[in-house]
Amino acid sequence: MEFITAKTIISGYSENESWFGNNYNMNIYKGCSHGCIYCDSRSECYRVDNFDMVRAKDNALAIIERELKSKRKKGIVGTGAMSDPYNPFEKEFKLTRGALELINRFGFGVSIATKSDLIIRDIDILKEISKYSPVLIKITVTAADDTLCKKVEPHVALSSQRFEAIRGLSKEGIFAGVLLMPVLPFIEDTEENISTIIDRAYQSGAKFIYPAFGVTLRQNQRDWFYQKLDEIFPSIREKYIKNYGNSYECHSLRAKELWSMFQDKCNEYGILYKMEDIIEGYKRPYQTEQISLF
Repeated sequence: MEFITAKTIISGYSENESWFGNNYNMNIYKGCSHGCIYCDSRSECYRVDNFDMVRAKDNALAIIERELKSKRKKGIVGTGAMSDPYNPFEKEFKLTRGALELINRFGFGVSIATKSDLIIRDIDILKEISKYSPVLIKITVTAADDTLCKKVEPHVALSSQRFEAIRGLSKEGIFAGVLLMPVLPFIEDTEENISTIIDRAYQSGAKFIYPAFGVTLRQNQRDWFYQKLDEIFPSIREKYIKNYGNSYECHSLRAKELWSMFQDKCNEYGILYKMEDIIEGYKRPYQTEQISLF
């Protein structure tokens, strides 16, 4: 890992809370070492060269402190959209933990997306934040089977470890659930895979599952994905070319039946899956005057 210069880390305030109620976006790290074969952040439009190398933003905590202190509106700080905040280097440098401590100090809420069980380390500070502000933890799981998980997401915690992380967070009262995306056509879009993920999410105390039955492909991301398909899943590339061509959105051919099964099973277990219900669910415990701030 290397350090890079950054002038700003937290975006400006956004009234549009359609994506999990986020008002701000924060990326402390750039690039990712998880090696997921489908990662959209590899796309050329994001201009991240040598994507597999993690870079941390120099003086990150000082910048974040300055920016949070200057924000005129409280809100939800989202992180994990472009680079996992719990990459392996976080264990040593603790930049994400430091950012959470600042988020707590200045009275903001937080929404985290990760594939790492390292987040368990920070349960104490997440509980502190949740005393006064909304906290939402989204842990990505796309494969119920650890063997398949290791193929599509080779350098990160196994699915079973992620479910244990959800269990640990849920036991401590943290609003946690599953990002079921992407669901790779011809690889993960089976009823058995989706049904098992729902079962294990329920058993782990997950409050929600938010799905996308398909994958997006564009620019050099598609080239990387196809290269990995040839290495790991021979002959699958041809199915993508035949069914999707150069389409950006590659919806599972089984999306309709999977969605029907998914809804029925989530309703049976009482698991949230609609965006508006998830947002309302993790903000509900806070007073009316607080909700207006978040």
